[in-house]
Amino acid sequence: MEPGAIILCGGRSSRMGRDKASLPFGSELMLQRVLRLVTEGLSGGPVVIVAARDQELPPLPAAVRIARDQYPEHGPLEGLAAGMEVLAQIADTAFVTSCDVPLLNPDVIRLLLSTPGEWDAVVPQEERFLHPLCAVYRTSTLATIRRLLASDEYRPRAMFQQVRTVYVPVEELRTVDQDLHSLINLNHPEDYRRALALAALSATD
Repeated sequence: MEPGAIILCGGRSSRMGRDKASLPFGSELMLQRVLRLVTEGLSGGPVVIVAARDQELPPLPAAVRIARDQYPEHGPLEGLAAGMEVLAQIADTAFVTSCDVPLLNPDVIRLLLSTPGEWDAVVPQEERFLHPLCAVYRTSTLATIRRLLASDEYRPRAMFQQVRTVYVPVEELRTVDQDLHSLINLNHPEDYRRALALAALSATD
């Protein structure tokens, strides 16, 4: 099966003060832009968007599959499980990201997917900090994720300790994304303004 992707967008966006998925970014909304970049990195593989139970989403292509996160307060591991429930039927590998990375470089997706060897997860690492939402997972890890959630364990790091995980130094990502813009996620209004400036855009473009 060809690789797919999961985009998590069910967070509360409380620090941003508005729904991040619907923030304008050039001629697109944030989720639309991230979806386009992810699809480019996959060369057209299937994408599942994980939204909160009652979250309204911007217009999306008909081929995109939607999953609903019933317990968003449990964090990204719960959202990852919701997405994998759908994606595991059609893909054996998932690039996972959030909806607030408008500077994502599709080449980063290709680099992570091309990691050699036997692995269940490929995760960028920056000293002691991990980037679980710019990572690649086998959809077969769903069983491990379910076990962790059933034991009230919601940290992605706990999963990495139980599956075959390759940690990729972020310096390797610089070979395709020199300034590591793919790792910039937007939590506050000032992050949004900075990302627009880096993309040479304004909120009204």
